[in-house]
Amino acid sequence: MYGKNDLRASLVSNKQPEMRTPFQPASYGLFYNEKPVESDENGASWLCRGQTLIVNYIEAKAGGRFTRKNQPDEYALLLPFEGMTVKVTANGEEQTISGPSVVFIPPGESEIETKNDGAIWRLITTQSADLVEKCPNKGDYKEPDPNVAPFEAWPEPVGGHRIRAYSGTVPREEGRFGRLYRGSTVMVNFGDGRVGKRDPKNVSPHHHDDFEQYSIALAGEFTHHLRWPWTHDMTTWREDEHAYCNAPSVCVIPPPATHTSAGMTDGLNRLCDAFCPPRRDFSEREGWVLNADDYPMPDFGD
Repeated sequence: MYGKNDLRASLVSNKQPEMRTPFQPASYGLFYNEKPVESDENGASWLCRGQTLIVNYIEAKAGGRFTRKNQPDEYALLLPFEGMTVKVTANGEEQTISGPSVVFIPPGESEIETKNDGAIWRLITTQSADLVEKCPNKGDYKEPDPNVAPFEAWPEPVGGHRIRAYSGTVPREEGRFGRLYRGSTVMVNFGDGRVGKRDPKNVSPHHHDDFEQYSIALAGEFTHHLRWPWTHDMTTWREDEHAYCNAPSVCVIPPPATHTSAGMTDGLNRLCDAFCPPRRDFSEREGWVLNADDYPMPDFGD
């Protein structure tokens, strides 16, 4: 159940999901404790995949260039912190963007040039086979998770694909959950985080029926608590997990695991949650997705 005053409580459905076993374990990218996949004059790059999404953390150097050629679909760029500036080029268009921002970059050929040293994150679907092959945890998904719905991109944005940058400083608003942006492939909750440890008497354990959650630690430290359902077949049961992760890192949470995360430091603890494709339940709440006018929802045919 969700914690006190958690707006997500209104999303709970009475529908019982069809659970398929064996359940997929969580997967982790502990970038602070792993060797980078690539390291050169552009900076150092780490990768971690889930079934539908690749999380790419980059400690970029000034003048670093990060290019995608023949990119099959739209991807997201996160600039979590003030002071980080990039130049994004795609399909003949060019924009200079400073953090904190969320940027959606078109398919095809694109380049991110970093103007100063700092952290950037790319969120790219697993349709990009070249990046999948570089993920150290690719073996975790040798067999697809039967509980994750097949990936299907949402409709193209109004007016077609182009570089679309959104401010990460939109003020909080009563009745609106988080700071949500969606593209055609990815949705992010680009929050500010919380200062101090989370109150253990007010956590929000919940599950998702058929999609993963990518909990990206941007600052601080977290314990990710996960519990899988008990079925009639005890051989499918999994032990609870209480995974302690510093930033930068990502925890890939599979359905239908019940989960909640708790900040563990006295300073800033900041998560960004990502979903691929975008979440229908969040999208159907009026006013929750800040760029909903740019990115239409599919016709679900209900």
